Amino acid sequence: MHEMKEMKTDKGEEHGHDEHNHDAPVEDEEIRDWKKKMVGSWIFAIPIALLMFSERIFGLELFVPRVTTTILLALGLPVLFFFGWSTIRGGLRGLFTFYFNMDSLIALGTLVAYFTGLFSLFFSIQDYSGVSAMIMAFYITGKYVEAKARGRASQEIKKLLELGAKKARILKGNKEIEVDISEIKIGDILVIRPGEKIPTDGIVVKGESSIDESMVTGESLPTEKRKGSNVIGATINQDGILYVKATKIGKDTFLAHIIKLVEEAQSEKVPIQVLADKITSIFVPAVLILAILTFGGWIYFTSDISKSIAASVAVLVIACPCALGLATPTALMVGSGMGSKKGILIRKGEAIQTIKNVKTIVFDKTGTITKGKPEVTNIYSKVKENYLLEIAACVERFSEHPIAKAIVEKAKLKKFREVKGFKILRGRGVEGRVGKSDIVIGNRTLMNEKKVSFKDFEKEIEKFESQGKTTMIVAENGKAIGIIAVADALKEDSVLAIASLNKQGYRTIMITGDNERTAKAIAKQCGISEVIANVLPEDKAKKVQELQKSGFVAFVGDGINDAPALKQSNVGIAMGSGTDIAIESGDLVLAKNSLEGVVQAINLSKATFGKIKQNLFWAFAYNTIAIPVAVAGLLHPVVAEIAMALSSITVVTNANLLRRKKI
Repeated sequence: MHEMKEMKTDKGEEHGHDEHNHDAPVEDEEIRDWKKKMVGSWIFAIPIALLMFSERIFGLELFVPRVTTTILLALGLPVLFFFGWSTIRGGLRGLFTFYFNMDSLIALGTLVAYFTGLFSLFFSIQDYSGVSAMIMAFYITGKYVEAKARGRASQEIKKLLELGAKKARILKGNKEIEVDISEIKIGDILVIRPGEKIPTDGIVVKGESSIDESMVTGESLPTEKRKGSNVIGATINQDGILYVKATKIGKDTFLAHIIKLVEEAQSEKVPIQVLADKITSIFVPAVLILAILTFGGWIYFTSDISKSIAASVAVLVIACPCALGLATPTALMVGSGMGSKKGILIRKGEAIQTIKNVKTIVFDKTGTITKGKPEVTNIYSKVKENYLLEIAACVERFSEHPIAKAIVEKAKLKKFREVKGFKILRGRGVEGRVGKSDIVIGNRTLMNEKKVSFKDFEKEIEKFESQGKTTMIVAENGKAIGIIAVADALKEDSVLAIASLNKQGYRTIMITGDNERTAKAIAKQCGISEVIANVLPEDKAKKVQELQKSGFVAFVGDGINDAPALKQSNVGIAMGSGTDIAIESGDLVLAKNSLEGVVQAINLSKATFGKIKQNLFWAFAYNTIAIPVAVAGLLHPVVAEIAMALSSITVVTNANLLRRKKI
């Protein structure tokens, strides 16, 4: 873990940051920050609303005008200059740099309204200071809803860092010394016992074992390792003691490389609300110019400064894009809620905007299209099938290999016969004595070694292997009696989901580290015509990048090796049964672990984005109608504020109509 901390420091220095803390969930902090601002602003805005409406709408004068104005100014001060300060500062900066956004209107509208209160104490003009706090409170509420809709922070880097081993055993002479990961040096000999994580990348110098590399490669079957084999840090040693010479440490390891890829891809995500931002960049300066012209026009024709300010403030208030600020996040929140009921968790709001433009969907094989767990699929036997399974299971139950576990599971024996002389023949199979029979179970290599003829089974073996299945030959007393085919079986709904996507015109591609024959066999079964096989884990993101040249790409995966590809793709869809890092890297997570969720996610996206567009239309249409009324001086700023609130309610109500859609 400490080598990773070193890596982070290096990375921070390299990019010119003193600290680069992956552990800080940025969006979580943002949500908490806006929530505090929202609660604080309404604590002051509610008394303002009660005082303002009781006096100006119901005619109940609680205080003399100067006292009322002073109270409104005092209550409005923290709302504008404490809770709303970041908005005002950003808005004013936008006015000076000519980078206009929603904050520009809010800043100008609230400040002008607030200072009317201050000036009303000395000059004969109408006080609109209370309106300023109301506008800011509504706007902060919109920002909180928006921040919440964007979802909680990605902690994928943190998850990756947690995968590494914490301690390591180093061989010094004849002694084993336990050290911290950060103390490992290149060339150190590490001792790794069964069940332990491999501390860092290296090469086996002594021992034989199988390594579970599924969290890195995504492949369900363990990889056999012997002297000269390369091993990857954070993978798990299964059943033998290994002596490994460290070849890479810290930021040079495979895990650190994956972290770098995730970070790079993460920084290239498309932002949401591009459409709204484009319109706002034109809309905001137009409103500002209109407010100035309104003030000038009223001064010129009436010479009444109070009415001139009232009309221009009304223009700024009515144009306040609170409805615009709520248009996207409210639809996203409703869409997120609908998705979660279907087991589709929307982690990143931008996925809703992006998925509708996807043309290509790339599927990882193991654990995504397939179950990620080997199962016995076929048995071909010269003896009774039950007998073949029984003796095979009795011998295989002593092995930790997933193929052995699949055979034992298939046999479903309540009682096992005694086995003597059990032996694992590394990378080839197992042997043992059951009763008076010598049983050997393994691949062609083992049968040739034991001089067991299997020519009667050759045709079936070739057939099963052409379907991408691993075939084990069972021999009794030197004679082959049957074969058992094991494969990572397809999920029941993979075929239906992929057929539906093909029908809708999507380009479906399967990507895998498997050899081409196995990959094509699986692809044929599930209806995918394009296959990218023999792909190294770190190259998946590159393949996605290549595909992106011809349009938007969605990637569906479940393993740690899929994390960079999930991030690189325009929409990353993670399987809920996958590794934490895959789930944290996904924009969408399919909690039900079913590919039918991909089809539902696309339908949900189209429906949600449809609502976003409707909301944006209504937000702008409302402004287009109301602004001329404000320019004409027919809209009191207080009424403008109420109308603005109603426009926000309209947008929220429209977003909730999304619930009626069937996905």
